[in-house]
Amino acid sequence: MDRSPQSPGMLTDRYELTMLDSWVRDGHVHHRATFEAFARRLPQGRRYGMLGGLGRLLPMIADFGFDDVEVSWLREQGVIGEQTAAYLRDLRFTGDVDAYREGDLYFPGSPVLTVSGTLGECVLLETLVLSVLNHDSAIASAAARMTTAAGDRPLVEMGSRRTHEQAAVAVARAAYVAGFASTSNLAAGHLHGVPTVGTAAHAFTLAHATEEAAFVSQVAAQGTGTTLLVDTYDIEEGIRTAVRVAGPELGAIRIDSGDLAEESARARALLDSLGNTRTRIIVTSDLDEFVISALADAPIDGYGVGTRVATGSGHPTASMVYKLVAVADRPGADAPLRPVAKKSAAKASVGGRKLARRRHEDGVLVGEHYDVLDHDAAVELAPDDVQVAVVRGGRVLHDPSLDEARATARRALASLPPAARSVAAGEAHLEVGATARDLPDPSSTPVPASEGAPA
Repeated sequence: MDRSPQSPGMLTDRYELTMLDSWVRDGHVHHRATFEAFARRLPQGRRYGMLGGLGRLLPMIADFGFDDVEVSWLREQGVIGEQTAAYLRDLRFTGDVDAYREGDLYFPGSPVLTVSGTLGECVLLETLVLSVLNHDSAIASAAARMTTAAGDRPLVEMGSRRTHEQAAVAVARAAYVAGFASTSNLAAGHLHGVPTVGTAAHAFTLAHATEEAAFVSQVAAQGTGTTLLVDTYDIEEGIRTAVRVAGPELGAIRIDSGDLAEESARARALLDSLGNTRTRIIVTSDLDEFVISALADAPIDGYGVGTRVATGSGHPTASMVYKLVAVADRPGADAPLRPVAKKSAAKASVGGRKLARRRHEDGVLVGEHYDVLDHDAAVELAPDDVQVAVVRGGRVLHDPSLDEARATARRALASLPPAARSVAAGEAHLEVGATARDLPDPSSTPVPASEGAPA
C-alpha cells in the first residue's frame, strides 16, 4: 500500500540532500546565500510569461521540513549521514523570500523569486520552487493567451481527466488566476474558492431510453437555466428537443463536436427561429488560443477548455531555473556575500542580488531591467517595485486572495501593447538585464551552484 503524502521536504531530488550532506560535514551549510529563480528564455513564439503558483508555494515553504520517519529512511538509504540527519530533524526555513506577484508577467531574465538564508536551507527549496512555479506558470501563461483570445466570452477550465489528480487542482487554480471564469474541478472550488460549473456528459444522455427523457430528467433536477448537451446524436434534433423540453428559458446548449464555427452558426439561427434568443451557445472540443481566435466571429457565448490547458500539448514548459547568485565564505550573519555566476555556454547567469524595475509610458509596459545590489546592501522594497516581500524570517507575509491575484493578472495583461498580447508567434516583448554599471566584477571567482540534474 502506498504511503500517505510526504512532507514538503521530501518533494525534492536526491542530489539536494547529497549536496547538503557534504555542506554539513564541511561547515558550508551555515554560510549565508542568495538564490534566484528566473527563465533564461520564453517558449518559442511566446511574447510573455505569467507567474503562477506563488500562493501554493509559500505555505509549503512555511511548512518545509522532514518528519522522523522520513529522516530515518534517508539514513537507511545512505542519502545522508547522522550529522545531516540531526540537522534535518530540526530544520525549518528561517530565511527571506521576495517574489513577483502571482499573476504578474515575466520575461527572459526577470528575477521572479529571490531566496535568502543559509546555504543549506536555501538549496533544499530548489526542486520544490521549480516544481510549483514551472508547472503553474506554464498553465497560467497558456491560460492568459486563451483569455485574451476569448475576449469577453467566459472560459471554463475542464481538463481534470487529462492530468494527474493533484495537478488538476493546480491547473484549475492557475487558469482562474489567468482569467478563466470557472472550473469543473470540485477540489479546486473547495480548496481555493474557484467557481465550479458542470451539468452532464454524453453518458447521461446515453443512459436514458431517449434524448428527450435525458433532457427531461436534467431539467427536472437543475431547472430550465441548465446547459443541455445537444450533440450526442444529431445537433439540430438535439436543439429542437432541448427547446421543446426546457422552453424559451433554456439557459444554454453545449456543442462538443463538428466544425464549431458552422455548427454554432446553425445553432444560433435555429434557436432564434424557435424563440430562444437568450439561450447561450457553449462549445468544447480540443480548444486552445488558436482555435478560440479562429472562432472570434462565430456566435459563441463561452468556451470549455480541457486538454490544451491542462497538458503539455497546450503549453510549453516555463523552463525556470534556480541558481545561486551570492554566497558568504564563512558562517555568521555578518559574513559578507560575494556574487557568483555560471559561465557555461548558453546557460550563463549574472551574479549578485537583483532588484527589478519597470518603466511604463501611458500605462503601457515598455521596459524592465534590474539593478545588481551591493553585496550586502539592505533590500528595501518600495510599493511600486516589481518584487514584493513574501516571507521574512520563515514567516509568510504576503497572502493575497485568489481574486487579488486574478486582478494582478488582468492589470498585467492590460499593460501590454496589442502586438504583445497577440497569440501569433513573435519575440519576447522585453529582454531583462542589467546595465553595464550594474554588472558585478567579472573577475569574481564563481563557485559551483546547484548543478547536476536539471539545468
